[in-house]
Amino acid sequence: MPASPATARPPAKPVLLQLAHFNTLLGHPTIEREWPLVRKVGLIKASGFDGFTGRVPPVTRAIVATHGIHFWCTIDVGAAADVGPALRAAKTAGATQINCQLADHDTPTRTALSLARRVIATAERMGLVCGVEVHRDTCTETPEKTYALADAFQQAEGRRLPLVWDFSHPAVIKHIRPPFYARVAEREDLVLNSNHYHFRPYNGQHAQIPVEDRRHRRTPEFEDWLQFVDTLLAKWLARARPGQVLWTCPEMIPNGYRLSTFTSNWRQAQIVRNEVAKIWRRHLRRWRPPAA
Repeated sequence: MPASPATARPPAKPVLLQLAHFNTLLGHPTIEREWPLVRKVGLIKASGFDGFTGRVPPVTRAIVATHGIHFWCTIDVGAAADVGPALRAAKTAGATQINCQLADHDTPTRTALSLARRVIATAERMGLVCGVEVHRDTCTETPEKTYALADAFQQAEGRRLPLVWDFSHPAVIKHIRPPFYARVAEREDLVLNSNHYHFRPYNGQHAQIPVEDRRHRRTPEFEDWLQFVDTLLAKWLARARPGQVLWTCPEMIPNGYRLSTFTSNWRQAQIVRNEVAKIWRRHLRRWRPPAA
């Protein structure tokens, strides 16, 4: 017998997961006395993150199992022969979510489509959730290349291409001024179809901007970026189904992204996480299941 309106449970609300990037802790606490990765993952868990993103190697199943948090694995696929080994290694290490950096900046769409279809199909057979990342030096380096691949996939498969959005790359490619959302998400069908976002603060000239200054005051550039996050999360939640999960990575990393004047990457990543969580909670209070 169905439950009466008085006793029926309310629908489960959408869920935000925030995973730290393992490179955020590169050289932590110092280059000379850097912690092993297993200890860094322990810090990530203790600091309230839901998991971490990284690569295999250095991530191993033992590291993931030790702390019991989510592992979102980045893989590189340049040829069909890469697909099976990369996905098997990620699954063996304990990953459930896959961030695929696909091919090269000069890979023709036809070739990229063949690889994308193979990696998505193989991941699904293995019980993995895989998306093609929008990223520099890959087949999605520019918005035009991303849209061409997505449209070709839609035509071939009859469904949208799962994408992992790192919004900093299209923003820099197009030198976009704030407010960012309208230009960065001009293909809103592709952006809001995704359940995987990299949240690295950016502007139209820099793929990573400082969250705070040396006196620990929020920068105006960060405030501009938070307006983008506010719009994005409001629109994502407006379409979200009960219990739908949004995987995000509050990302502040070295390797050419970080400038010498920045404060600690780890400190800034936690600020990003906290500010994103505030925005999420505010919009979640108004969430209602979309009409059937």
